[in-house]
Amino acid sequence: MDIFFQLVPMLIVFVVFYLVLLLPEKKRKKQYMQMLDNLQVNDEIMTRGGIIGKIISLDGENMVLESGPDRARLKMTKNAIANKIYKED
Repeated sequence: MDIFFQLVPMLIVFVVFYLVLLLPEKKRKKQYMQMLDNLQVNDEIMTRGGIIGKIISLDGENMVLESGPDRARLKMTKNAIANKIYKED
């Protein structure tokens, strides 16, 4: 019985850790993967490096991004995307 009372605080800490840290991260990852799956040509995105541009072609896990006034083209993987920029109407 004494061992049970020693394990209860550890179990409570584990449950709180799971609820506070792991569940929200799992939800964010699911939303991120859904955003990557729904990308289309002409979507405006921002990369993890801070580059903002428009997708001009998608090929599986790769894409070509057009950015800047000189319309520079960059080839990168979808995992380089930080987020999609939604335009307000």
